[in-house]
Amino acid sequence: MYEVIGQAAILILCGVLWRVITPQGLDADTLRNSLTTLVYMLLLPALVLVVLWRAELTLDAIKVALLATLGIGVGMGVAWLWFRRKRPAAAALGALLLAAAFPNATYMGLPVLEASLGPWARAVAIQYDLFACTPLLLSAGVMLAQHYGGSGESAHPLRNLLRVPPLWAALAGVALNLGQMPLPSLAGGVMDMLAAGVVPLMLFSLGLGLRWGSGWGNRLALVMPVVLIQLLITPLVVYGASDLAGLQGAVRTAVVLEAAMPSMVLGIVLCDRYRLDTNLYAMAVTLSTALSIVTLPMWFALAGV
Repeated sequence: MYEVIGQAAILILCGVLWRVITPQGLDADTLRNSLTTLVYMLLLPALVLVVLWRAELTLDAIKVALLATLGIGVGMGVAWLWFRRKRPAAAALGALLLAAAFPNATYMGLPVLEASLGPWARAVAIQYDLFACTPLLLSAGVMLAQHYGGSGESAHPLRNLLRVPPLWAALAGVALNLGQMPLPSLAGGVMDMLAAGVVPLMLFSLGLGLRWGSGWGNRLALVMPVVLIQLLITPLVVYGASDLAGLQGAVRTAVVLEAAMPSMVLGIVLCDRYRLDTNLYAMAVTLSTALSIVTLPMWFALAGV
């Protein structure tokens, strides 16, 4: 597990160094937007489609989605109870709630699960994200951002979901799987080639997106509870609930690791769009990602097969 985390950390560090050095004048945000668009629109849908088409779909997929929903609810609920006493500014509170609730289930979760448990675990990461995290982020998450933000912009949750290419790929993959449609070798080969680029580009883009705002010392007291919720409290609850749900073995390990992922990088986009405290959210992502290098092996050992 430490070797897996180390490999991921090196790719993330490459992105961080690019942000600092900006080779040939290409700034990190421009490069990240281009890479994430490529992954989001082409490579990730190909990966999702081919993985779910080939996966063995059982009732465990429903349990994974339910446990993911539980984890998000716990993270947001505990954060709201804690910060209700602290009473931060509305823009800061919205950013903190998003950071505490939504894990980086795909951009970091998928590479870590695949490398530590095997290619089969990609299906768990996809189910955790696309069957729970993404729908909740684009519905409850967006409504939360609208409530605490200052943009005045409104968007219908269903319209947001219809604009997610990986979600369409997931629905197609499940339909083709359940319909027992054979995967043509040519199509499978092309999708495998596209899917191979997802993991390194995801981790590199994650590094490009990490940033540390000014005045971090004064704001650390706001960020640390989010980190503790995301890296310790939420996975602990999911760990206990997975046992009650009847998940066992490697699938249980995969779900607990997903729950233990750091804060979702995509939340930065919501913070920018709805005028939440983007720097505070980015600080939570950066710190939780750095500390997850320590906590993920711990959860792997605790929930390991």
